[in-house]
Amino acid sequence: MNYGYGDQRPGNPSVAYTEQTQLRDLKKRLPLRVLSADDFAHWQRYGYVIVKQAISAEQVARTVDFLWEFQALDRDDVASWSKPELREHEMRELNGSGMVEAYQNQALWDNRQTPRVYDAFVDIWDREDLWVTIDRANLNTPNAGVRKFGGFIHWDADTTLTPLPVNVQGVLALSDTNEEGGGFQCIPELFEQFDAWRRSAPADRNAWRPDLATLPWQPRFIPMQAGDLLIFNSLLAHGIRPNTSADRVRLAQYISFTPAGEDDQELRDWRIGSWCRREPARGYAFPGDPREWEKTRYPRAQLTTLGERILGLRNWADGLQASTEALLA
Repeated sequence: MNYGYGDQRPGNPSVAYTEQTQLRDLKKRLPLRVLSADDFAHWQRYGYVIVKQAISAEQVARTVDFLWEFQALDRDDVASWSKPELREHEMRELNGSGMVEAYQNQALWDNRQTPRVYDAFVDIWDREDLWVTIDRANLNTPNAGVRKFGGFIHWDADTTLTPLPVNVQGVLALSDTNEEGGGFQCIPELFEQFDAWRRSAPADRNAWRPDLATLPWQPRFIPMQAGDLLIFNSLLAHGIRPNTSADRVRLAQYISFTPAGEDDQELRDWRIGSWCRREPARGYAFPGDPREWEKTRYPRAQLTTLGERILGLRNWADGLQASTEALLA
C-alpha cells in the first residue's frame, strides 16, 4: 500500500530500518546515561519520552538565529511571516507547516554532536555504535495569508508489515510550545494498544495514516520547552499541531539516531558526501532548498570526534577515519 500520494513512501535515506527486537520489548544491558528508569518505562509503554534541556540555551539561540536567517524572515515583523514557501512538498499535509530544508549547518551539527543528545539515544537503542540522521528543521508561523496548515497525524513506518519495522525519531524544541502555537502531537494510547488494535483493524486500511474517526483516542498535544528533546518510536502515530496563534512561532530541529551501518559503503559514502558538499537528505517529499544557500553562503560544519563517528566519517570500533578526497571531487 502506498502513502496515498504516489508510489514513493516517506523516509530519510541517511538511515535505514533495522531488523531487531522491537524497542518496546528491549531488555537493557547498558546502564542508563540520561533517562531514568521511569523515563525508560514510559518510553516503552507509550512510545515517547522527553529529555529535559538536552542542549544549552546558547545552542538554542544560535540555532534559532540561523533558522530565521535561512528562511529570510524578520522575527520582529509578523506581517512578513506569511509569505509562500519556496516549493510544495510531495507529502501534501506538510505544505504550510514551516519545514526548513537546511541539513548541514554548523548549528544543526553542534546539536547533533552534543553528548547528552547522543547518550539519550544510546539509552534508547542500548548500544553505542550509532549514526545520526541527516535531517531538517521547522519554523512554523501562525496560519495567516497563504499559510493554511491544518495539522496531521501519521506514521513514518509501514504499519502493515510483518515483522513491523524498527526505528526511532526525535524532535528538539527550539522554542516553548503550547496548544495554540502548534508543536508535536501524538496518540500514546494507540501505541500502548497497538498490537490489539492492529489485529482488529481493516485489512485495507492506510498503512501510513490512522483513521481518526474510528479510534477511541484522539491526538494529544505534548508541551515542550526550548532545549528539550522528544524521542519517539516510529510506530507512534504523530504529527504537527496547527499554529492557530496570532504571533507565536514554533521552532524545532529533527534529530534521531539508528545503529551505524558501517558495512553499507554506498550509504556511508552518501552520508559523508552530503556533509562534505553541504547537500540535503534527498528523502521523499524533501527535495532540498532550491536556492542552495547551504552550499553558497555557509562553510562546511566542523565535527568533533563524536560528530565524525555519528556521521560515519570515523569507525566506531577502531577509530579510523575515512578518506574524503573522492567524495569532494
